[in-house]
Amino acid sequence: VQLVASGGGLVQPGGSLTLSCATSGFAFGLSGMNWARQVPGKGREWVAAISSANNAHYRDDVRGRFTVSRDNFKNTISLQMNNLKPEDSAIYYCAKGIIGVTGNGGQGTQVTVSS
Repeated sequence: VQLVASGGGLVQPGGSLTLSCATSGFAFGLSGMNWARQVPGKGREWVAAISSANNAHYRDDVRGRFTVSRDNFKNTISLQMNNLKPEDSAIYYCAKGIIGVTGNGGQGTQVTVSS
């Protein structure tokens, strides 16, 4: 299983970013997928999930600002992040599994929200 997140960067508060996760090595179309994030010194926290049936779920503090989507032809998931806040700064990872899975390992992408 390979999970490679990309698309992070530095953005001002109120700005937007779109993250992508490229996957391989498993039956993507049959798998739920998650986004998680981690700041130094803390464990990963779950951010959003999308089921194989395309149902999306979000943690309370990102609902209405973040949108998760999937492309079953490209075996990728995306996370559109709008109205970003400094507290959204973290390394973002994607993880395979049911809602709430944060995974371990994988290549993350750094998101920094700062003026």
